[in-house]
Amino acid sequence: MQVAELDLAGDEAVLRPGPGSPPVTHGEVFLLVRREGRPVGTLLARVPEGADPQTVLTEAARSTADEAPGRDLPAGAPPSTGVVVATRERSGQLARALDSLLAQDHPDFEIVVVDNAPVTDATRELVERKYAERVRYVREPVPGLAVAHNTGLAAVRGEVVAFTDDDVVADPRWLTELTTPFAADPRLGCATGLILPARLRTPAQVLLESHGGFAKGFAPTTYDPQDPPRDEPLFPFTAGRFGSGANMAFRTGVLRAVGGFDPATGAGTPARGGDDLYGFVRVLAQGHRLHYTPHALVWHHHRETWADLETQAYGYGAGLTAYLTAVLVNRPALLPALLARLPRGLSRARALTAVRETDGGGAPGDHGTRTHPWPRRLSRLQRRGMVYGPVGYLRARRALRDVPGRGTG
Repeated sequence: MQVAELDLAGDEAVLRPGPGSPPVTHGEVFLLVRREGRPVGTLLARVPEGADPQTVLTEAARSTADEAPGRDLPAGAPPSTGVVVATRERSGQLARALDSLLAQDHPDFEIVVVDNAPVTDATRELVERKYAERVRYVREPVPGLAVAHNTGLAAVRGEVVAFTDDDVVADPRWLTELTTPFAADPRLGCATGLILPARLRTPAQVLLESHGGFAKGFAPTTYDPQDPPRDEPLFPFTAGRFGSGANMAFRTGVLRAVGGFDPATGAGTPARGGDDLYGFVRVLAQGHRLHYTPHALVWHHHRETWADLETQAYGYGAGLTAYLTAVLVNRPALLPALLARLPRGLSRARALTAVRETDGGGAPGDHGTRTHPWPRRLSRLQRRGMVYGPVGYLRARRALRDVPGRGTG
C-alpha cells in the first residue's frame, strides 16, 4: 500500500509521496489530506491503472477537507524548546530523524541526542561527524527509555521539552505546532501530536495501523483534570488516548517538578513500556492540562515483520499495566480513584484485546470502528503482557537499586 499526502489550498492541490516513498502510481493509497498545510484527515483510495493519481486523489480528498474539525488553540510565538531524541545503535534511522528536526521552522530550539547504553561509538561518531555543533550528544549508560528521557530532561535549557523517536520523520512545522499551545494556555503541562505511518509496505505494518496505530484523530482536544471529559469515565487512566511518546512535549519545569519519568518504565527495561503514559498521568494528577493537536505531525516508520508485531503487542500490554503500577507506587493517593474505575477498565481492556476474525474488515485510518481483524495470537500476547506488566515493573525497580544515583519515584 502506498502512502502519500495531498495539500488543498483554494483550487490548487499538491500531491506528494510519503517520506521515503516513491512517486504515487496506480493501486491502493493511504492518503493524508491537508488544508493549506495543516493535516485534516486521512482516507484510503484506489487509483485505477492508467488514471492520473492527482486527479483521482484530489476528488476523493475534497470531502474529507470540507469536514475538518474545529480550530486549535490560539496561535502565538512558540516558547524556547529542547528536543530530546533517545537512541540506541540505530545511527541510520537517527540520521534521517535528525535531518527532519534540523529543518524545523521553530525560531528557538536545540536538539539533544541521548545515546542509551551504547555498545559501539556509531551514534557519537555520527553526531560529531555530520551534525557537529547543531546537535548535542549525551551518553547515558543505564538502559531504559525513561532513564534516557530523564537524562535529556536534565540537559535541555528550553521552557518546553519535546520528545520524539529515532524512527520518525518530523513535518517541518511539527515543533512549532506542538509547542505553541504552551504560550496560549499557562495551565498547560503537556502537549501531544499526530503520528502517521511513513510506510505501509508489509502486512504487519498495515495490521498495526488498522488496529489503531499511533494516531489519535484530527480533532484538537484539551484534557482538564478540573473538568474531566464526560465521555471518558476512566479519565485520567486512559492515558493511551492522549498521545504517544514519539510526539509529546512538556513544560520543562512541570515535568521536572513531578520527578520526570519513572526510570523503571519504558523500552529497554523489564517493564517493556509505559513511560510516556506515566508522564501524562503524573502531569494531569498535578492539575495541569494536556492538549492534543493533530497539526503537529510526525511520520513513524512502523516495524515491518510479524515477529516485530508480536513483540510490540506483548510490549503494549506489559507497558499498560506497568505504568499503572508505577503511578500507584509513586502516587498511592490515586488508588481509590483507580479502584473505582477498575471494572470499566477491565471491560475496556477486554474490548481492546479481543480477537476479531473479520473478512478483511477495517483499514488503516479507520481507527474507531473496531471492525478490523486482530489475530488470536496477538490478542493472547497483549493479555499476557498485561498480566506480566506489574511483575516487569517491580523487576525493573529492583534492578535500578543496584545502580548508583538511579533510584525510582
